[in-house]
Amino acid sequence: MKQFIRFMFEGEAAYGQITPEGVYRLEGSPFGPYGPGELAGDLDDLDLCIPLMPGKIIGGGLNYRDHAAESGSEVPEEPIIFMKPTTTLIGPDEEIVLPPDVGRVDYEGELAIVIGKTAFRPDPAEARRAIFGYTCANDVSARVLQRKDGQWVRAKGFDTFCPLGPIVNYDVDLGSRRIITRLNGEVRQDSTLDQHVFDPDFLVWFISQVMTLHPGDVIITGTPSGVGPLQPGDVVDVEIEGFGTLRNPVVGTCEGVGCSDTAGA
Repeated sequence: MKQFIRFMFEGEAAYGQITPEGVYRLEGSPFGPYGPGELAGDLDDLDLCIPLMPGKIIGGGLNYRDHAAESGSEVPEEPIIFMKPTTTLIGPDEEIVLPPDVGRVDYEGELAIVIGKTAFRPDPAEARRAIFGYTCANDVSARVLQRKDGQWVRAKGFDTFCPLGPIVNYDVDLGSRRIITRLNGEVRQDSTLDQHVFDPDFLVWFISQVMTLHPGDVIITGTPSGVGPLQPGDVVDVEIEGFGTLRNPVVGTCEGVGCSDTAGA
């Protein structure tokens, strides 16, 4: 398994590859021809950024049976897809900002697929080969607005509502790796990646029947049961076994009716 990050190097964001000796800065991008540059230092000593800058972020909703059940929804017969703007992106240790007057805002720990090859209406085998790797994501959602609007763009589209990272993991078998979300150190979500209703290969195939996927695009794949509200001062961690932990503090306000009411879809 190869592992890539983005980090601040001499005042600019640079890609790096994690090795047993430390992190080497890349000459180029992991999505194209690249060569190893100089040794930048140990992973723990680097200032990590969003691990990539996608052209688009596509979500797959209600993709765990237990989450569909807790939200009172039927398991979908085919993937439910939506989009989050790139302005939702933040990296490790950056702040999730709760907007005023929107009510309850939830964490949703998820696996993120990173696209490595252009794909438009491929066959299933080609869809699998379009996947570059995987990382951790948090599909932060304004739950009251989600129920009110009947569609999800506004509820999931606020700035800072898509933490991503810290590491992009390449050439890896997902298997039954655990995905765990912790709120202030307490486990709130605990499942495995083999519990998806639609697996990553199928999601890539399905979405690419609709839109062209380009290298660096991101697909977030749905959350297991255990979603819950965020409050100012919280710290939320999304960990996928072997992939690292995405940690983000929470700031802002939670005002008005609905700040801690029952979960929605």
